[in-house]
Amino acid sequence: MSPTDATRPRIAIPFGDPNGIGPEIALKAALDATVRDVAMPVLVGDAAVVDFYADCLGCRRALAGLVEAGAVALEPVTALDGAPVPGEVTAAAGRATIAYARRAIALARDGAVAAVVAGPHNETAVARAGISFSGYPGLLAQETGTDPERVFLMLVGERLRIVHVTLHMALRAALDAITTARVLDAARAADRALKRLGFAAPRIAACGINPHAGENGLFGDEDRIIVAPAVDAARAEGIGLEGPFGADVLLAENRYDAYLAMYHDQGHIPIKLAGRANALALSIGTPVLFSTVAHGSAHDIAGTGTADASALKGAIVALAGILRRRSETGR
Repeated sequence: MSPTDATRPRIAIPFGDPNGIGPEIALKAALDATVRDVAMPVLVGDAAVVDFYADCLGCRRALAGLVEAGAVALEPVTALDGAPVPGEVTAAAGRATIAYARRAIALARDGAVAAVVAGPHNETAVARAGISFSGYPGLLAQETGTDPERVFLMLVGERLRIVHVTLHMALRAALDAITTARVLDAARAADRALKRLGFAAPRIAACGINPHAGENGLFGDEDRIIVAPAVDAARAEGIGLEGPFGADVLLAENRYDAYLAMYHDQGHIPIKLAGRANALALSIGTPVLFSTVAHGSAHDIAGTGTADASALKGAIVALAGILRRRSETGR
């Protein structure tokens, strides 16, 4: 089939921070035949950003040809006043980041695209814009009218799939936010997401909050009081959740389809040790299929043309596969 075949899902790619590597890797993904074999990329961002990075990469003519052929689409968003400034962390870039993501989510909500794969954001830039933002999952909840407590981040790497019970917050705050209800909600979201990914009967394990999951109270009672009741409740609902187990041995043995990490670093470190370029970040729990890469905006190399687009390409291909299975199975 040709890249213009209507059976290929349209996947929106908001650029993320326009002063980071997001626009560059988005263009590289759109130009990649492997990506276009499975999806139609829809680039979401300022026209000036497209022009700037197309010139930087020397691909203006090739991109124009793909757009004219209907293999790639451009969804212009006027958010920046002028061209991007690679490497600069600015409020203007932060506002643009959110504008791009909102447009892409609206396209998905309206059925104009089947999924969203967002470029990396820079939280400092967004904060400088005065926008309350703790990551894409919270924004996705806001834009889809979903209870933010029901939206979770799943990192998908080569070996591990990890759902975060808490995410971008101070560790002391995260410990207060870990409740039996939240662990149970994370388990439900993980179970649904894994079934979308093709696992008929997902097996999920909960990491302990404390070392050795508390070692029978020796290192704290939180796992017995908070996590264990959530495991029992999930199992009563037919969810294949086990634990809590000591996170170190649990993740090293890798015997389950997915894991519930209790806080940010518990889940991010093992995924990133395996290589950030091979991981994707999937927001689960909302009607919109939304992903991003597991690496940052890399302002230090922005505009140099050297950014590796492998993670973004992999995320697009992975989501195209999910959409294909959905179509085949009705899930």
